[in-house]
Amino acid sequence: MIRLLMALLLVMASHSSLAALQVFATVPEWGALAREIGGDKVSVFAATTALQDPHRIQARPSLLAQARRADLVVATGADLEVGWLPLVIRDSGNANIQPGQPGYFEAARFVTLLDVPVVLDRAHGDVHAAGNPHIQLDPRNLFRIGEALAARLAELDPSNAQAYLAGYKAFAGKWQAAIARWEKEALPLRGVPVLVHHDSFIYLANWLGLKTVGTLEPKPGIEPTSGQLSGLVARQQNAPAKMVLRTAYQSAGPSLWIAEKTGIPAVMLPFTVGGTPEAGDLSGLFDDTVQRLLKAMH
Repeated sequence: MIRLLMALLLVMASHSSLAALQVFATVPEWGALAREIGGDKVSVFAATTALQDPHRIQARPSLLAQARRADLVVATGADLEVGWLPLVIRDSGNANIQPGQPGYFEAARFVTLLDVPVVLDRAHGDVHAAGNPHIQLDPRNLFRIGEALAARLAELDPSNAQAYLAGYKAFAGKWQAAIARWEKEALPLRGVPVLVHHDSFIYLANWLGLKTVGTLEPKPGIEPTSGQLSGLVARQQNAPAKMVLRTAYQSAGPSLWIAEKTGIPAVMLPFTVGGTPEAGDLSGLFDDTVQRLLKAMH
């Protein structure tokens, strides 16, 4: 009888130690970061893929089901998910992941946001009141976000707190070395003028020293018009860009039209984890981004 009881206790202990923290990441980059820090202590669900515009997601029943069982929601914030995440969180009925609770985490709270608007006016397009939310493309931002995320994971799962803190420490050491390598490789990109489909790359440009000289969208979130594109081609005479950038989820047509008219390369960047086959994790995201930019220079 005692032997049976001991066996049952061992099974229960192993099950409790294997019960991973359920993480609901709104976008692939935060899912990848949670995996880097949490390892086998977390089970991560990413609500979107690199081939979806994170601004425009449907609050599907499958997302509600995942949110209902989540211990932690990891969002970008800064209004990136404002069109769908509040609805998912509200209708999930999960009290632990509501804003203000430990089970709700916004990455944008831990970094300095760029492009904060002086005037808020819907006539200017889809303007984000808090600033540009595409914070993942400056890898330096992942230090503060990762440190805060590790602390939050430890708060929610204190029995594995040391594992989360060790996971972040290992990530930060690896990340510091990788950033130094990327910055050295990317030196030829400093000061290079580029056109962008949408203001998706402001943090990347700020980090690498790229100079954004035009946007294919006439206003944020408004699809490129023939007039806007023709104007950018005409400007090539006096303020020539060296390449035109778009994300994996944006239509290739406008960039390719510019490339055809001007002779500059149209460059698709992964933008987030999974955006290209090479961008399978966070390191791959930046490896591939830097290499694609450098290749376009030749």
